[in-house]
Amino acid sequence: MVAYVFPVLKGAKKRKWVGFAIRVSNVSDSSNTDTSHERDTSSTFYELFSRSSTSIRTRSVEESIDFYQNVLGFVPIRRPGSFDFDGAWLFGYGMGIHLLQSEDPESMPKKTEINPKDNHISFQCEGMGAVEKKLKDMEISYVRSMVEEGGIHVDQLFFHDPDGFMVEICDCDNLPVIPLAGEMARSCSHVNLQMVQHQQQIRVIQQ
Repeated sequence: MVAYVFPVLKGAKKRKWVGFAIRVSNVSDSSNTDTSHERDTSSTFYELFSRSSTSIRTRSVEESIDFYQNVLGFVPIRRPGSFDFDGAWLFGYGMGIHLLQSEDPESMPKKTEINPKDNHISFQCEGMGAVEKKLKDMEISYVRSMVEEGGIHVDQLFFHDPDGFMVEICDCDNLPVIPLAGEMARSCSHVNLQMVQHQQQIRVIQQ
């Protein structure tokens, strides 16, 4: 099976980049001499544009709304009325936070130790000092860390939401994104993957 990842362009003249298409095709293995049957050569296209949302199971939807709204600045938005379970939707920074009320809140594990290596969601921010001050003012425990690479320093703040799901705030835009398949570097918030893809088509071979 071979997957090709390439940019989706819109408009013959302007060639505006609108996302990625991933084409997955079943092809014959050159080492396989069995030709008694034909393989499926149908292709499937997926267009990926951006992160849509992150779902988080919570003990208390109300407490989590307060956290994501007042600590991180997300805005509550309307949630589909057809859902038959409790929850809430928030939106901010181009993505959604979908809160799901746990059916058994007391059985949810409680995390107290802040481990930067744990699963987490990360946000970029230029005013790290202001973030740290707000966490102190709101008496939210956090761990400070720093990444150093080639003389570049990236500050990180890690803390938990009310259910122990970890959040990272960093100035990661200082660290360039250097694709393994090319030599061009871009900052995290200004990665021009169209140019990278234009230089070299990425072929991922799944055994």
